[in-house]
Amino acid sequence: MITPDNKGPSFLEEEQLKIQGYHYIAGIDEAGRGPLAGPVVAAAVVLPDSMNYGWMSIVNDSKQVTPRKRELLYGCITEITDSIGVGIVSASAIDEIGIVRATRRAMKLAVEKLEPSPDYCIIDYMFVPEIHLPQKGITRGDSLCFSIACASIIAKVTRDRLMVELDNRYPGYKFSSHKGYGTREHIACLKRLGPSPVHRYSFKPVQEVAVK
Repeated sequence: MITPDNKGPSFLEEEQLKIQGYHYIAGIDEAGRGPLAGPVVAAAVVLPDSMNYGWMSIVNDSKQVTPRKRELLYGCITEITDSIGVGIVSASAIDEIGIVRATRRAMKLAVEKLEPSPDYCIIDYMFVPEIHLPQKGITRGDSLCFSIACASIIAKVTRDRLMVELDNRYPGYKFSSHKGYGTREHIACLKRLGPSPVHRYSFKPVQEVAVK
């Protein structure tokens, strides 16, 4: 049986925008700003006007949802959305342009994959000038806005799956376990093996190992 993790996000923001005349509203969020390895991934999600599904009670900021429930929700969300776009920016690009610009680039790429283009974007925390559409950055948007929460789940599951693939490509770093975040296990692997091609060399813990 599916049980709700907590009260969860609402459609209040989306409903207010629809009253203003916006109909195709994209919720946008990212996963992977903080890790020492792997890409940053953004997702843009446009939900249908009418939704009434049992699984909606467990939708929340992806960090507040268990991995098992995230996988379940990923399938549910992708099945009913009007459109989904995913943008991926590599670790090498993060080193080149910085994590903030890389995150905005991933969000722009995600929005560009939506068909048709949205009328309005609601984004977790950020304003993205590269997206030339009406938009609003909402603090804690992934906990407050249903569309953004769905985007956070799509982005997180997508990135976690990519890190499992990278674990197979670069064995020994245990990417499947920590997903590239700076855990004790990851730092120990990094010190033992040195950085891999998918580590972020501009991040201090990786720099400290790389120069030795």
